[in-house]
Amino acid sequence: MRHRFDFASPRLIWTWVLAFATAAVAFLGTQDLAALGEAPRGKDEIVILAFGDSLTAGLHIPPEKSFPAQLQTALREKGYPVRVLNSGVSGDTAADGLARLDWSLDEKADGAIVEFGANDALRGLDPTITEHALGEILKALKDRHIEVLLAGMESPRNWGQDYTVAFRAMYPKLAQEYGTLFYPFFLKDVAAVQKLNLADGLHPSPEGVAIIVRNILPEAEKLIARIREKRATSPS
Repeated sequence: MRHRFDFASPRLIWTWVLAFATAAVAFLGTQDLAALGEAPRGKDEIVILAFGDSLTAGLHIPPEKSFPAQLQTALREKGYPVRVLNSGVSGDTAADGLARLDWSLDEKADGAIVEFGANDALRGLDPTITEHALGEILKALKDRHIEVLLAGMESPRNWGQDYTVAFRAMYPKLAQEYGTLFYPFFLKDVAAVQKLNLADGLHPSPEGVAIIVRNILPEAEKLIARIREKRATSPS
């Protein structure tokens, strides 16, 4: 499946992204990793929903090299009894994610990593539209008592400085409003790095995903800590 948008110089897009993200920070169908042979859920197991677009899904890379799979491996190596569900869909905007949220939660999740915005930015959608959809996603997860880690995204610079500022600002604003954990730029250290991306210049290679996992791992551990704290204080 091709990405919805083709660019003559996609690497240039992420070059713009990286240049501004450094200052700011200083996706084919839902796949449950249980299909890869996971055991039934135990009472201590923590289930995290990786909810996003092709960057979450792992476009054009093996399922076991996707972000959810590599994150699950990294967390288990640190001793966490975690299962990470892949609910990434290529081409999804934040509004698309909101539309499929209910069926993405067919299996009970304790936490969620929400990663949307890349396709909104590539389309040049009004940031207020993206912000509204993301806010509804976070509200719905909060209402279900699911702890959240919100991953931010940077926009291409061809839409102008005002767009860049507005797009970047909505993520920390939403994280504060809904009390979620926040990771400023999902593609930190990967965007615009040729050897860490596929030939399209937009989607991380397995090696690029490994960098994303390494960077976001401390925030994922904070997410697990919140889940454990909630379990400890909730009636059995």
